[in-house]
Amino acid sequence: MKKQLYVLQDILGTNQKIAREIKAACEDKGVLVLNLMSSPGAGKTALLEKLAERLKNRYKIAVIEGDIETERDAERIRAKGVPAWQITTGGACHLEAKMIARILPLVEADIDFLFIENVGNLVCPASYELGERIRVVLLSTPEGDDKPKKYPKAFSTADVLVLSKADLLPYLPFDLERAKKEALDLNPRLRIFVLSALTGEGLDDFIDFLVDARSALSPADA
Repeated sequence: MKKQLYVLQDILGTNQKIAREIKAACEDKGVLVLNLMSSPGAGKTALLEKLAERLKNRYKIAVIEGDIETERDAERIRAKGVPAWQITTGGACHLEAKMIARILPLVEADIDFLFIENVGNLVCPASYELGERIRVVLLSTPEGDDKPKKYPKAFSTADVLVLSKADLLPYLPFDLERAKKEALDLNPRLRIFVLSALTGEGLDDFIDFLVDARSALSPADA
């Protein structure tokens, strides 16, 4: 048991070291890096498509997609006129910092935002930093309002909670206030946004937050 524990500590320690290097390198260039986590189908790619549409004329953005197989999500982003790189893990349930480090030399140096869409999973991705300044967890209304305390690490390690597919709230037994309370009980510093990529509800507030977060990079970096 101890040997397994030491191996895990070594893996996480190495990952954290690479993640710190990625974060420092990106912020030195004024790049805001975001790591998006959620269950499959919560709307990460749909949200990124809308952000691409709204941001690409004002800012330079790039996307790294993580999936077990296929390039489907990267293709969706490229169709919006935004560069995207697909990482297929071949079975691994999360991205790791070393995977991001291999892609970074291909990404333009003068981008403003780098979005990383993690593998759809609320468990494994929570343990691995990717060099992000902001970690975003999505919870969609069809999943149910009880998920924060069932998957606590995803919510306790996040900076932002996006309650997605808000357009379905009138049709689902999803208690918005319960979901918010459970998440805030775990992590009082969470910023919470209720939005719908389909209708655009709440998207302006989220974009304002992203722009302000990038502006908050030190003057020497931004």
